Amino acid sequence: MGAANTDHDPARKACDMNRTSRISRTHTTMTVLAGAGVAAGLLATTIAPASADKGGPADRGDKPTVVLVHGAFADSTSWNGVIDRLRHDGYPVVAVANPLRSLSGDSAYLKDVLAGIEGPVVLAGHSYGGSVISNAATGNKNVKALVYLAAFLPEKGESAVDLSGRFPGSTLGEALRPVPVTNADGSPGTDLYIQNDKFRHQFAADVPRNKTDLMTVTQRPVTQEALGEGAAEPAWKTIPSWVLVATQDLNIPPAAQEFMARRAGARTTEVRSSHAVSVSHPGKVTGVIEDAARSVR
Repeated sequence: MGAANTDHDPARKACDMNRTSRISRTHTTMTVLAGAGVAAGLLATTIAPASADKGGPADRGDKPTVVLVHGAFADSTSWNGVIDRLRHDGYPVVAVANPLRSLSGDSAYLKDVLAGIEGPVVLAGHSYGGSVISNAATGNKNVKALVYLAAFLPEKGESAVDLSGRFPGSTLGEALRPVPVTNADGSPGTDLYIQNDKFRHQFAADVPRNKTDLMTVTQRPVTQEALGEGAAEPAWKTIPSWVLVATQDLNIPPAAQEFMARRAGARTTEVRSSHAVSVSHPGKVTGVIEDAARSVR
């Protein structure tokens, strides 16, 4: 039998028109979302505390919101083990997607995220995320405690590059792979990745290989410009701070971490860990964050 001629079939025409309409609407929606990606990300992040309240068996009560800011070569999943523990203990949690584009821009983004969170906040940063929280929390009365986890605590004008090179021990420079990019404003820039064959040794030597294999291929690049940009007036001068020093860190020398902690007058704990401390020691990281949270009244 031959195929039926559907050129004059009203039902077929209606179906085709509906399909065309759906495709058109989908294209329009994707275009709008692409243009509003930052706003959509911010909205998703700022409503997270409400959903986080439902995550753990413990009563949230008046516990502060814990905001987690990852650093370079990582993403928000690096906090997964910490998030599970905090939520179990009743803390609302927001894990921010750090843009890693520029220190001033990343800090401005975090300021916007913090502005959408009601009540007291404990703000924690890993690695370059420490520079971002130091900038973003300045002047924010809701941020009651800062937690630095194998992180930078820069003074005004200092950059991550300055601080990591001030003390011996970092082998990050020789492990990096630069990739030329074009910035949003059209200017040339450089994205930095850790070379795949060096990632585990450099970043996460005490993390199981099945995890570091995934971390390697999902690493988020940071721009060279972000690591070289000087910090603004730091919040650690006015907000109580906690520091966890990773004593086996090959990115930020432990001596640099200890120096910054002393300068900030921070409560300091050490752990025998690689740079990826939130992945390899989530329990220890959670303990330091909860120590800071218990100080919040």
